[in-house]
Amino acid sequence: MPCLRLGRLPKVGAVRMTIILPEPLKEELDQYAAEHSRLYEPVDTAALIPHMLEAFVRSDRGWCSRKAKAGRARQRGASPASGTTRSSAEGDDSA
Repeated sequence: MPCLRLGRLPKVGAVRMTIILPEPLKEELDQYAAEHSRLYEPVDTAALIPHMLEAFVRSDRGWCSRKAKAGRARQRGASPASGTTRSSAEGDDSA
């Protein structure tokens, strides 16, 4: 049973970015890509990085809870940055 967090990679659109990695991290990513290629299908190290970043962001509890809180605030008509509702921002004393 594979122990990698990433499974098969979906086909997605791309945006080009340049990142600079420390050499030890690059070597580790290359090793990860080799193992991923052995388990699934041949893949370049660079192709794994966006999927790893996405998995990290989705698994970060602090980010996920903040993102969900902002979504709930938008549904109620609040400004996520200020935390105020439209009615209280407009001077409505009913809230």
